[in-house]
Amino acid sequence: MTKSVFIAASERQVNKSAIALGVVELFARQVKSVGFFRPLVPSLDADPIATALLNAKAVPPQGVEECVGVTYETWADDPAASLDHIVAKYSALAERHDVVVVIGSDFADLTVGTELDTNAQIAANLNTPIIYVCRTADRTIEEVRRLAEEAIEVFEARDNTVVGIMGTRAAEDQVDAIATALREVRDVAVSVFPGEPVLPAPSVAAQFEAVEAELWRGNPDFLAKESLHTIVAGMTLPNVLDHLRREATVIVPADRLDLLPPLIMAHRSSTYGPLASIVMTGGFDVPDSVANLLGSTEVDLPIGRTRLDTFSTAVVLQGVSGISTASPRKIEVARDLFDRHVDEEALLKAIDLPRSEIRTPTMFEHQLMQMARRHLKRIVLPESTDDRILRAADIVLQRGVAEIILLGDPAVIARRAAELGLNLSKAAIVNPTDAELVERFANEYATLRAHKGVTIEQAREKLTDLSYFGTMMVHLGMADGMVSGAVNTTANTIRPSLEFVKTKPGVSVVSGSFLMSMSSRVVVYADCAVNPNPTAEQLADIAISSAETAVSFGVEPRVAMLSYSTGDSGSGEDVDLVREATRIAKEKQPDLKVEGPIQFDAAVDSVVAAKKMPDSEVAGRATVFIFPDLNTGNNTYKAVQRTSGAVAIGPVLQGLRKPVNDLSRGALVDDIVSTITITAIQAQTN
Repeated sequence: MTKSVFIAASERQVNKSAIALGVVELFARQVKSVGFFRPLVPSLDADPIATALLNAKAVPPQGVEECVGVTYETWADDPAASLDHIVAKYSALAERHDVVVVIGSDFADLTVGTELDTNAQIAANLNTPIIYVCRTADRTIEEVRRLAEEAIEVFEARDNTVVGIMGTRAAEDQVDAIATALREVRDVAVSVFPGEPVLPAPSVAAQFEAVEAELWRGNPDFLAKESLHTIVAGMTLPNVLDHLRREATVIVPADRLDLLPPLIMAHRSSTYGPLASIVMTGGFDVPDSVANLLGSTEVDLPIGRTRLDTFSTAVVLQGVSGISTASPRKIEVARDLFDRHVDEEALLKAIDLPRSEIRTPTMFEHQLMQMARRHLKRIVLPESTDDRILRAADIVLQRGVAEIILLGDPAVIARRAAELGLNLSKAAIVNPTDAELVERFANEYATLRAHKGVTIEQAREKLTDLSYFGTMMVHLGMADGMVSGAVNTTANTIRPSLEFVKTKPGVSVVSGSFLMSMSSRVVVYADCAVNPNPTAEQLADIAISSAETAVSFGVEPRVAMLSYSTGDSGSGEDVDLVREATRIAKEKQPDLKVEGPIQFDAAVDSVVAAKKMPDSEVAGRATVFIFPDLNTGNNTYKAVQRTSGAVAIGPVLQGLRKPVNDLSRGALVDDIVSTITITAIQAQTN
């Protein structure tokens, strides 16, 4: 029988859709197929919550018409017929999925009392347990407790079972106290989320529409960005600057056009920017002189004009809000909050959904983010001139998986971030021309390389290469890891590490592994990136390093030293090298489960393993695959990636004292985000 849960609230603006997204993705990591259903919607054609969830990775392809029931208007005309239609559509959906997440109505068209009971009635007819969501902002703890009690009584009056309570938008210092109060209401799974201004924030487009503003200047693509604050610029410039907040919509009377140029400068500055938009009020014509000035300047910040006066504009904008899953940024923030504040075990138990033993690519991506968040590490990115790096940094900061250090001119980075519509205000920006740092790093480098005859002048010159500068930050503990290679070559990324970060004790070689996320499990392939023809000693070190990498990412290491022959069945120079490497690895790490030489089929297939190596702990169950040379390793990982749909994460450089990872120069933004995440995880174990 299909499992289900009904996410319901008793008011608007509770971030219900963000919680629904988290629940959908949690369930998707446990079962093969998750559906979602919206019984009541304003329109059958365009429900923004349904649209957002349909775009989520965890949701299988389905049309909007499949996952919505009836409109408010239809329900008001004939509740009984509407309920029959809802039950029929839900039942059809449930037949195709293991779990269905039902998302209650939005309190947009009915009275609060009526709509709450309507949701209770629908949940009872669908026989779905309920997670109740309540907004805690601007309420005392006692008011929150009473609100939850009264709402749950309405649900229970319809014979529903409430299995969870979630409080949203709480003050940071009240999260624990609110959770305690809600547990007193019912002994169920309870989670409380701190307030996050991004989730309820409206888009600039929604604000412009609300005040009937037309776009006068700026990048129309930025209308989709969130506006986190609204500020009236009715003061002199110094006072306006004192009141500016990042990502704010600034209301400017149209007769105060003197404020436009400095506000555009503030938007591009690392001190005040980025802003969300400017709304000019009053409907006055813009003088040609001002229009010509701005016309000759590249203006990306959206500037709108409305005929409303300043007071009316401010009142209207204060009442505009957004949907908490309406943009990629909001989705990342919602995921982060859910991962940090929900007891997943308790929630799964509450609806009797067992935790899965498999590791799908979606599940592994989630697990990587959780691992990285346990202890945030500082990752330095030297290549801030590349837009992909800036976009990846923005995503990493939104997900909260690492702290980011960017190398470059702060003003240049701030300006480019503003042009791209990114918020990098939480990133640390280090100027590599800072005289004090250059001198400190040069002295350190000259000391470390004195045996090679490096002078202080040569050291200063070397540090103009930002790979050296970033690696020195890692060496000196100013950063915990580095990711480079979007612009630089692999050699340029690795060389500084080999010069002064050095390999771990007892490790003779740096190697590159890939985390291969298959349909139901994760394995490690190595070396697929660095060493063309490793010696037996190096191959043994690659095996040991790869086993350590596996452990770091939650994979039990069972190491297969691959060859074209299994056991003692073959001979020859290539097989003998693998056999010797296996002997060395066992000698260095007696507790390591390692087998070799072994063919790939014997390493992965239990039937073949039973014939060729019946007593092996590795054969048929290998999780770490060591290829005898780079040609074999690189081609194999790419063949598996392209033909099986596996997700290849890496390369993960291994064997160094501190983590430095290399990117492909063709890396996509998602690839860079993944590499930063795995570097942060590596840094936790160094």
